[in-house]
Order: sequence, then C-alpha cells, then structure tokens
Amino acid sequence: MRELANGVFIEDVGKKSLFLTKNLVVGESVYGERIWQKEYRVIEPMQSKLGALLAKTNGKVVLDVKKGSFVLYLGASTGTTVSHFSDIVGNEGGVFAVELSPRVMRDLVFLCDKRKNIAPILESANHPEEYADKVMKVDFLYQDVSQKNQVEIFLKNAALFLKKGSQCAIAIKALSIDVARKPEEVFKDCEKKLISGGLKIIDKVILEPYHKGHCVFVCAKS
Repeated sequence: MRELANGVFIEDVGKKSLFLTKNLVVGESVYGERIWQKEYRVIEPMQSKLGALLAKTNGKVVLDVKKGSFVLYLGASTGTTVSHFSDIVGNEGGVFAVELSPRVMRDLVFLCDKRKNIAPILESANHPEEYADKVMKVDFLYQDVSQKNQVEIFLKNAALFLKKGSQCAIAIKALSIDVARKPEEVFKDCEKKLISGGLKIIDKVILEPYHKGHCVFVCAKS
C-alpha cells in the first residue's frame, strides 16, 4: 500500500486498484464498505462518487484535501462520502455537512456521534445565507446535489464560503438538469456556467460505468 496524496491510499490487488482512507474509527464500517488491514476503509466506487472519480482516473485526480482541512459538503445524505472526508481531514479539521432531508439527517447525526469532526446542518444548500452563521471559510467545497439548478447552488456556496485559491468539486447529474438532452450537452453547458461564475476547470471526469449520466468537475476559485 502507498499513499497517493492528501490521505488517500492505493492498494493494488491483481489487476485492480483499491482506493482507501485511514479509518478515523478503527474497525468500523459506515455504509457496508470493505475494511482493509483493519485500519483502512475502501472508497467503494459504486456507492461513492469520490471512489468513482479515483477509479476512473486510477488515482491521478486527487482532491486538495488533507489533514487539518475544513470542508463544506453539500448534499451529505447519510454520510457515505462525508465519512471518507472525515477520515482525510482528521480531528485537526472538520466537515460541515449540509442535508435537506430530516429523515436522512437522522442517520447522519448517528454518524456524527462517533465522528466528532462532522457538523450536521439541516438546511437547503440552495439558501446558503440560512447557514452562514454556522459555517466558516473553508479549504474545500464538495457538492452532490441532484437539483435542476445544481450549478447555481454550487456557485453561490463557493462565493460565500470557499477561500480564494482553494479547490472545489461538483458531481453533476445530467438527468436532474434536463431529461430531454444528452448528458454530454448538459455537461458542456455546466462547464460554461462554472467558468462564467469565476471558477477555473482543473479536471472533468465522466463517472460511467459507476454512475450513469454523472460527471465530476474539479475546479479552483481564483
């Protein structure tokens, strides 16, 4: 096993590679992911878009998150990928996890009982002003929100919370934006919006076959 960068590890198993984070809560699985060598958790690409991003690029795209970083995560759900960011930033950093669904938030709160570096926020990511008093300026912004205006949501939060020069990443779901158009066309429009919104595109990765009709844009705020 070797560390790629910033708390993400790779283990070659035959012709495949596993991508892992060092478990903040040793021995415990969060969403049924595999535990590796007792201390590591596999970032499962079929369940985590972060895992899919790493698998599709063979680890060449590694997000600029490290121990001590503070992350704003929009669309936290039950905490699948949030938990891996929790591993990476460690107790020296933190993850502000925004989720709109009260039912889903219940599971996220249970996760936070064991992972004290996650702060659950029950709000709509479409209205960042509603949680502005709960979130500090962050080193990284990650969004996985399946709404028609998902790019606009991302840009509003980046403008309000992301430090200048810092990275951010958004997982775009094409069908949530326009069911009548091809995903490639939707992605092109999203790219234009991100650039016009003041972000620089660093990487663009289609997540198929792991997540149909999804693309991750890795950006930087100038």
